[in-house]
Amino acid sequence: MVPSQPQMLGITGRPETKDNKSLEPMRAHGLQAMSIGFLVDQETPMVWRGPMVTQALQQLLNDTRWQDLDYLIVDMPPGTGDIQLTLAQQVPVTGAVIVTTPQDIALLDAHKGLKMFEKVGVPILGIVENMSMHICSNCGHAEEIFGSGGGARMASDYSVELLGKLPLDIAIRQQVDGGCPTVVASPDGRVAEIYKAIARRVAVKLAEQAKDHSSKFPTIKIQNT
Repeated sequence: MVPSQPQMLGITGRPETKDNKSLEPMRAHGLQAMSIGFLVDQETPMVWRGPMVTQALQQLLNDTRWQDLDYLIVDMPPGTGDIQLTLAQQVPVTGAVIVTTPQDIALLDAHKGLKMFEKVGVPILGIVENMSMHICSNCGHAEEIFGSGGGARMASDYSVELLGKLPLDIAIRQQVDGGCPTVVASPDGRVAEIYKAIARRVAVKLAEQAKDHSSKFPTIKIQNT
C-alpha cells in the first residue's frame, strides 16, 4: 500500500480497470500489489488529511480485483493513526506483525502499535526486529549499532513470539532500490533465508489461529448433583 512499493517491486505503469469501477492488481515476482504509488505521480507529495487517507485505504482494499490470494498483507506506517484504526475497525484483520528496531526510541512506537491492536481485538502474530545488527560490506564484521535485544525484550513483555531478526545490510537497500527484493535477487543467501523463515513462522501462526476455535464456544462444566 505504501507509495514506495512500485519502486521496491520494480513495477511501472498504472493499474488497468475493466469496468471503470475496480482496479486490476499490479504483478511482479509472483505477487499481486496495489499501492497509492501506482495512482499518483512519483513527484506528487502525499499531503492528505485523515479522511482522505482512510478513503484511499478502503478503495485500495475493496476496489482491487484480488485473485486467488493466499495472504493479503497491508504495509502500514508506524504509529496509531487513522490508517491503523480504519484497518482494525472496518476490515476483518486476521493478525498483526509488529516491526521494530532494537533501540528504545523505536520501541516506544512499536509498544503503542501493539497495544492498539490488542485493544481492538486484533491478534498479535509476533514481532520482527529490523536492523538488528550492521554487517560491514568489507570485512563482514557484525555490530549492534542500534543496541541489542529490544525486540526480544518486547516479545517477552507481551508474551508473543520474536519471529526473526533482520540485519542492516547494504545489499537489502541496493536490491529494493533496484526493484528486485532480496528473496528474488539472492534467493539462496543468508538474508533471504531469514525473510523466508519469518514468512514461514507467520504462516504457521495463522494456521494455528485458524484451528483454535476455543474462544468461540462457551465452556461447558459438568457437575455432580
